[in-house]
Parts: sequence; C-alpha cells; structure tokens
Amino acid sequence: MKMIKSIVSIFAVLVFFSTVLQAELVQSLTGNPELDNDIRQLQQEWAMIKYREKDEDRQATRMEALAEKAATVTARYPDFAEPRIWEAIIVSSQAGIQGGLGALSLVNHSRALLEEAEKIKPEALNGSAYTSLGSLYYQVPGWPLGFGDDGKARAYLEQARALNPDGIDPNYFYGDYLIDQGEYDKAIQILEQALRAPERPDRPVADAGRREEIMQAIAKARQNLDNN
Repeated sequence: MKMIKSIVSIFAVLVFFSTVLQAELVQSLTGNPELDNDIRQLQQEWAMIKYREKDEDRQATRMEALAEKAATVTARYPDFAEPRIWEAIIVSSQAGIQGGLGALSLVNHSRALLEEAEKIKPEALNGSAYTSLGSLYYQVPGWPLGFGDDGKARAYLEQARALNPDGIDPNYFYGDYLIDQGEYDKAIQILEQALRAPERPDRPVADAGRREEIMQAIAKARQNLDNN
C-alpha cells in the first residue's frame, strides 16, 4: 500500500512539473491575457485553414471570414501591435489564395497594418512585422503593378533575423527570398537553420506545415544548383 501511494505521489509530482513546464513554454504574447487568447485563436485557425483545408473554395471562404474576425480583434485593441500583425498575416494569406490583380488591394492593406504595428512596437512577436513586410516586398510585383522591392525585402528580413535568429519563420522567408535572388548555397544554409528551429508547443500545425514548405524550398534550391 505504501509503495502504491509513493508511485501515485511521484506521478502527481511529474504531472505538476509537466504542467508548469508547458505553461512556461507557452509564454504571454502581449501581456494581456484576453488578447493573448484572441491571438492564439487566430493563429490556430489560420494554421488549420492554410495547412489542413484542401478544398480551395472553402479555404478562400474561411480565410476571408478569419480576416474579418481578425479586424474586430485589431479594433478592440488599437494600442497593440500584435493583433495588427496577425490581421496582416491573415489578409496576405487571403491575397495569396485569391491571386490575380484583385489581391493587390489586400496586400496593400496588409502592408499598411504592418507599418502601423512597426510604429507601435517593432519588436512585437519577435519581430514578426519585419518578417511579414519582408515577405510582402519580395513576393508582390514591383512598379507599376505593386510595391514589390527586393532591396527593402532583404533589409526587413535581415532585421527580422537579427531579432529572432533561431526562429522558423524569419529563416524560412529569408531562405525563400535568397532562392528568388538566385543565392542558392546561402539559401540552403538558412533553410537548414530554419529546420533546426525549436518547436513551438502551442503551434504544432503551423510548425509542421512550415517544415514541409522548408523541405520543398531546400529541394528547389538544390535543383537550381544542379541545373547551373
């Protein structure tokens, strides 16, 4: 009986410390618990739509609805950068799904949100505004159709990596940008660093989806090297 009680006690202690560790790993995003909860809901729903929704029409409809939801969160917290960043990410994802010239108004809105976030708190979410601005500047067409600018893209992505050198997203987007620039050797180096990024315990779907994108990008860079 004493042995059983001891085992139960040890198990209870292990569960307690596991719970504490998990809570420490999932840190506050904004310092505001209600806003943290809203942003995590946006993050999780965005990941499910982007990486798990296979029907393109339904994906577009769901992402548009999520963008509207994100806008209400931004409106509730006008003094915070974080909801603007996530609204911008969702809107730019909506633009990517929609495609064509009709998406330009969406990417313009996304850029405006990120610039506002940068003014409020540039280091918010480990510099995610810089990551997202950089990704927009190299993926959006340049003048006269859009605001794309490879020089600005590089500057923003390097700022993002300076703030979050081990992060999966800044390394992925910088590596993808380097492929776009024909810098394949460096791209592979950066993308392999992205693969070594620590897992985010509250974002398993996003991490799994991003790692698939990284592997595809590495394969693309290696193929381009072989063809040169």
